[in-house]
Amino acid sequence: MPERLPERLLPWYAAHRRDLPWRENKDPYRVWLSEIMLQQTRVEAVKGYYARFLQELPTIAALADASEQTLLKLWEGLGYYSRVRNLQKAAQTIMRDYGGRFPQTYDEVRGLAGVGPYTAGAICSICFDLPTPAVDGNVLRVMARYTASYAPVTEEKVKRETARTLAAVYPAGHCGEFTQALMELGATVCLPNGTPLCESCPLSDLCAANRRGCWRELPVKAAKKPRRTEERTVFILRCGEKLAVCKRPERGLLAGLWQLPDVAGTLTAQEALSQAEQWGVHPCGIEKVVKRTHIFTHVEWKLTGCYLLCTQENAFSWFTAQELREKIGLPTAYRQFLEE
Repeated sequence: MPERLPERLLPWYAAHRRDLPWRENKDPYRVWLSEIMLQQTRVEAVKGYYARFLQELPTIAALADASEQTLLKLWEGLGYYSRVRNLQKAAQTIMRDYGGRFPQTYDEVRGLAGVGPYTAGAICSICFDLPTPAVDGNVLRVMARYTASYAPVTEEKVKRETARTLAAVYPAGHCGEFTQALMELGATVCLPNGTPLCESCPLSDLCAANRRGCWRELPVKAAKKPRRTEERTVFILRCGEKLAVCKRPERGLLAGLWQLPDVAGTLTAQEALSQAEQWGVHPCGIEKVVKRTHIFTHVEWKLTGCYLLCTQENAFSWFTAQELREKIGLPTAYRQFLEE
């Protein structure tokens, strides 16, 4: 009975919604920014980034004109850096094609760089009161349990069918609240890990999974492919007060970002010294070697960090530790070696 969802969820959301900074108003720039930041990232982790980003780049125009260095530094540690690059591409499109005014139709919003069906649905319903569902993992979980559906939620056709079902019951004048109520229920009650809080759920008596006691089996997801593992040796090259960094290739993982120099494989101490000598930095000794791991969505890096003292600033760009902290955005995979 999807038609019963608005009458149950809207009062519940009004009474139980979390106080989150991106809910302070319906400014599409702020809602858009929050939705992009929240992809693959926890709410508590996003709050600080969101505040800093808006303080530095308070408008679409400011985002469109920002330097790459500023963008990457603001995004440092959030990961999935293509998100912030697409944010800027979209901001530049808005300035060029829409006169700086955020587009207000689903198709126009969907056409912006980095904006998929979920993000477009969230923006258009929350900001412009359009009946455009935002179907993410939380919403899919709620609907799978509400209907006791065993269709794999990882399949695109299931996401599309869920969106069609919800679009038909969106309440005119309350589209944004309905979108957020579905998200909120999945995030705080119909939990992804652990036992759902069915006693606190406004849908408990209507929920098929609750009635049948099958919530543990839902939602059904297709099996994930195992992550591949890669070994890399990372060089922390110090010459006086400066450390060496370089840019990654423009294609592939962490494309175009700053990094500490690295090579594939796990090198011995002698191999690491030989590699540094080939770069022309004239290493004079290894300070220490540490082992670290960094996990991406599809790959796990097994990292060996070699700390080398050098006498020549060759081959790379060299910055002080303070400059790296304040100006250069390093992905977490590399930055962890500067925190030793």
